[in-house]
This record gives sequence, structure tokens and C-alpha cells, in this order.
Amino acid sequence: MLSVMKQSRWLIALAVVLFVGQAFGHGMSEAEKLSIIEGGNLRYMWLGATHMLSGYDHLLFVFGIVFFLTSFKEIVKYITAFTIGHSVTLIYATLNGIQINYFLIDAVIGLSVSYIAFANLDGFKRLLGIKAPSLLVMITGLGLIHGLGLSTRLQQLPLNKDELLLNIISFNIGIEAGQVLALAIMLLFLSGWRKTQSFKPFSVFSNYALIVAGGLLFLMQMHGYSHVSNPDEFGFSADNHVHEHIKMNEARAAELVKQNSHDSID
Repeated sequence: MLSVMKQSRWLIALAVVLFVGQAFGHGMSEAEKLSIIEGGNLRYMWLGATHMLSGYDHLLFVFGIVFFLTSFKEIVKYITAFTIGHSVTLIYATLNGIQINYFLIDAVIGLSVSYIAFANLDGFKRLLGIKAPSLLVMITGLGLIHGLGLSTRLQQLPLNKDELLLNIISFNIGIEAGQVLALAIMLLFLSGWRKTQSFKPFSVFSNYALIVAGGLLFLMQMHGYSHVSNPDEFGFSADNHVHEHIKMNEARAAELVKQNSHDSID
């Protein structure tokens, strides 16, 4: 039991570290944009795959979906629902240039991670005393939101207007390839652990860890949204507020050096 608790704490700590990078990971360099233009649609596939494999919020949501699924039919059903959901909004939003603030979208995605873990713990019945909503419907709906997040990322890339649909399809193929690879690793991990006595306590603590991780992601993304939507309140003028944090830290360090120099002279 203690070892499982330690593993769960480690998972939470790891999630915090990963989500800090994820929360402030919007935007891309000019060098990355140039490599995309030169690489063509194969590059879009690669970016889609790597985005999914590095998208901790998406991966944790998928991990939550398959946590207690044991039959191949059930796994295919729910993962297909999620895939259809995020593919629809990815394609539609990108084709129509629909852009929603990425901090708000990622905040909702964080809540989706908490939701799936809450459902896994039978929270609706045990804590709220109500019947849980249809998991298939909820996964499809949350998949639509995840697709908006993927579209937001895709629209940051230098898309070719003459090959826009092909760019989107290539990116989506990469997303699905990354998802299949991540899913295979998750299922191998879970199938082996299910045979051990420690799986039950591990599953409980892991899903609580997912709830906490999703909540932390939500708070951090809302913090980022506050910086962007109310720059005067925070004293920030740039959209990418993490750069402002860096500037503040550099200014403080310079001030400390200056003060230390004055103290040494005195």
C-alpha cells in the first residue's frame, strides 16, 4: 500500500512538472515554421504524431478512458468515439479558421481529464447519488473539445491555403498514429498490472492523481488566460506571458546584483 501511495505521489509530481511546460508551451519559433514549409505534408504528419505523444493532457484523457476497459470491443468503441469527436472539430475549425483562446481550450481539456477519472471512481453514484451520464456520449463530446485544442495548435503552423485540406488530413493522420502508439503502450502496461494484487489500490490512487492533475492544469491555464485577457491587471504587455515572467526574473536578478555591488562598495 505504501509503495502504491508513493507511486501515486510521484505521478502527481511528474504531472505538475509536465503541465507547467504544457501550460506555457504555446507558439513556435521561426526555425520550426521554416522546417514545416520545407518538409511538406510528411512534416505535418510528423508534427501531428509528436504533438499527440507530447500532449500530456490528451494522453492522460486516453489513459483514463482505457483504464478499466478489458475487452477489445469496448476499447475500440470508446477510442473510436474520441477519435471521431476530435477529428470533426479539428477539420471543421481549421477549414473555417475558427480560433478559440488556447488557454481556455486547454483549461477545459484539463477538466476533461478530471472528469474521466471521476467517472472511473464511480463518483456520480457514490458522491452525488445520481446516475452517471452516458460515457460514450461524454467521450464523444469531450473529444470535440480536444479537437478544438488540436485545431488551435494546427492553426499556429504555416498552412498552405492551396493544400489546406491535405495539410489538415496529414496532421490528423499523424495525431491518430501517435494515439495508436501511445494506446498500445498503455494497454501493455495495464494488462500486465491487472494480474497483480496491487492493481486495485494502484487504480484508485492513479485516478485520484488524474483528478488532481486535471485540476492543476485547469488552474494553470486559467492563470495564463488571465494574463492574456487582463494584461493591465498583471502588468504584462505581451501575449506570451511566460516571456514576461522570464523578464521579471532577469530584472530582479539584475537588481540584486546591483544592490550587492553597492553594499560591497559601502
